[in-house]
Amino acid sequence: MPKTPQTEEDAINVAAPPGFDAQAIPIYEICGDQIKVPKERLELASLRSRFQAPPDWHPEITDENRHVIASDIIAKRQAAGKVTKAAVLIPLVLKAEGLSVLLTQRTNHLRDHAGQISFPGGRMDPEDQSPNDTALRESEEEIGLDRKRVEIIGHLPQYLTVSGYSVTPVVGLVQAQAEYVLDEFEVADIFEVPLSFLLDPANHQIRVWQSERGGRRFYSMPYKNRFIWGATAGMLRNLYHLLKV
Repeated sequence: MPKTPQTEEDAINVAAPPGFDAQAIPIYEICGDQIKVPKERLELASLRSRFQAPPDWHPEITDENRHVIASDIIAKRQAAGKVTKAAVLIPLVLKAEGLSVLLTQRTNHLRDHAGQISFPGGRMDPEDQSPNDTALRESEEEIGLDRKRVEIIGHLPQYLTVSGYSVTPVVGLVQAQAEYVLDEFEVADIFEVPLSFLLDPANHQIRVWQSERGGRRFYSMPYKNRFIWGATAGMLRNLYHLLKV
């Protein structure tokens, strides 16, 4: 295994440089031998029940979010103004053939995560009362998703990214809209991926990037011509862990 960060601070500091091409990083491992999520867990009643009464499970720690377990480091970074609270919506779209996940492709000129695939969402505004408010507001602003069409069923653990965002993933069931209105400044495109594909460990790749300061291990989940990786893939891995047990 290539060298990865030895401490939580190392994990924070090993960030990808501008123009980093995650898709060009070699695949280190494919997770095809891991436990599959039972099909019945993807049914609506089962999903609601799982979030209402979750089993004993633990989020996966990778180099992307290794430092989330170090509460003293988080506190120091918060005190220094280096942590930005944010929330995203994981939109599970209700389809006749099964649930799909609605994802966005960010525009290439953004300061953070330009061109990457992400969930709709962003930083919390002072007037937001909760992560739910942030996720719904940002989804309306970014893709025109009507919040009345969203049933929030739960949350995943906070995800602290190497770029300094403490993200609360808000999981919601979404009635599909006939049309979405994109914020052209932030969102280049939207698309859907079957939930069953994203939760199949055979589609989960581990890649390891090496630099002079150490390495960084991250997940990727390529789908057709889309390359899902980093924090988005990490949050989907946590959804996988919640539902597999």
